[in-house]
Amino acid sequence: MAAANYLLSEDQFLCSICLDVFTDPVSTPCGHNFCKTCINKHWNNNDQYQCPLCKEAFTTRPDLRVNTLLSEMVVQFRQSAQLKSSSSSSEQQVCKPGEVPCDVCTGTKLKALKSCLVCLVSYCETHLEPHLTVSGLKRHQLIDAVENLEGRMCTKHNKPLELFCRTDQTCVCMLCTVLDHKMHDVVPLKEEYEEKKAELESEIQQMIQKRRLKIQEIKHSVDLSEKDADREISEGVQVFTALKESVDRGQANFIEMIKEKQKTTENQAEGFIKELEQEISELQKRSTEVEQLSRSEDHLHLLQSLNTHHPTLTKNWTEVSVRPSSYEGTVVRAVAQLEETLSEEMKKLLLKSELMMVQQYAVDVTLDPDTANPYLILSCGGKQVKHGKVKKNLPDNPERFSRYNNVLAKQSFSSSRFYFDVQVKGKTAWDLGVVRESIDRKGVVALRPKNGYWTICLRNENEYYAHTGTPVSLSLKSPPQKVGVFVDYEEGLVFFYDVDAVALIYSFTGCSFTEKLFPFFSPYSNHDGKNSAPLIICPVRVK
Repeated sequence: MAAANYLLSEDQFLCSICLDVFTDPVSTPCGHNFCKTCINKHWNNNDQYQCPLCKEAFTTRPDLRVNTLLSEMVVQFRQSAQLKSSSSSSEQQVCKPGEVPCDVCTGTKLKALKSCLVCLVSYCETHLEPHLTVSGLKRHQLIDAVENLEGRMCTKHNKPLELFCRTDQTCVCMLCTVLDHKMHDVVPLKEEYEEKKAELESEIQQMIQKRRLKIQEIKHSVDLSEKDADREISEGVQVFTALKESVDRGQANFIEMIKEKQKTTENQAEGFIKELEQEISELQKRSTEVEQLSRSEDHLHLLQSLNTHHPTLTKNWTEVSVRPSSYEGTVVRAVAQLEETLSEEMKKLLLKSELMMVQQYAVDVTLDPDTANPYLILSCGGKQVKHGKVKKNLPDNPERFSRYNNVLAKQSFSSSRFYFDVQVKGKTAWDLGVVRESIDRKGVVALRPKNGYWTICLRNENEYYAHTGTPVSLSLKSPPQKVGVFVDYEEGLVFFYDVDAVALIYSFTGCSFTEKLFPFFSPYSNHDGKNSAPLIICPVRVK
């Protein structure tokens, strides 16, 4: 009997009138079973005695008796269901903070599994059972358990919010679409959800991509910073190593000088001592001879011999002395000399570091033939220019220099920093620098910043000038073979370097640049072949 009970489903023990498990089940003459109370109430409310299931009519009201067998089976089913419910409840999780509790549970609240949008109630596994088995409840809309189910109802019409009005960007119920949102663009919530979800996912992916790019950018910046740090460390080590070597050389020279002085004193003393020892030896010899004469009784012979044996040494040693070498101020002078040497060395090393830094902004510069004076000869690659004796027949376009032997680069710069090298070896005159775009290229113009020129020049083989308001004569230790030009547009700086000697030739500071700047070149006149060497734009090689 127990085995049979486990094979039966709950539907077989449900009264078709109350839809609940039988209470005092009775059988009608047609063989169908109902709760005793349910069938009696049904017949009391109707004029005919008819079976609610098969509709068989009875002429007289049947005498109903409890179905003993079915009643026993119902009792066993209830006991089994209670055990199952008790076991299931014990296995279910007790609701924790942050989880949705079951609205039906009394006492200890279990965790809700589903929420019903029709009942507006959340159910645990046990209390959800009717919604999964009862036909009428199966039609209800279940969703994963959520809180605030009332918030899913239209406050105006008390209907589920099942639609989305795109016109007003709000959730609405069915009645809203007919009354308040008529002619609006309304779609099911699911459709709007899918679209919004797709948009959000796309937006999130774009944000992720942007952040990945930002990570790459930051990593690249770190790599650049690391390279800069390594370069600075390398340069710093070179500077401090050179300074340390200078200090070591100064110390060695100082010690050597002191030792030389001491050696001179020692040599002088040794000479005096040697001479004195020789005189002592001579005197001792005379003393022996005198002693031998004193033993004789021939007084006449003794007196006659005294002149012969009298010491003839005439050097007055009272005037002779060895003075210790004076070292007063030696350390001070040595340190002062070292300080001067270090200062010069530091200037040179720092300038070398500065030159290496600005050379990082090297640009590829080529000459623009459309700006070249007709007497100038440009190389095919646009890297060399020299003055020729024959004037070429070229169009006098606005960009061309028609009076002076000048030419500009094709490249222009209106921001940031740039650097280029120009070989001036073998020339007796030249002009170099940068100019602004609007300079006068036809008339007589003084090369000065006021007129848009920031340049330096060589004249008469060894006279160097900076073209300022009044030309400034430049005193250089040696003629530069290669000139480096560096410009910082934003800071208003133009520096000229002797690349090989690692020396600063001249600097324009406090400039105000508002136009494009062009590298400027003038090989000057040929001077009957004395100045025939070209100006050559060289590749920048960081030393």
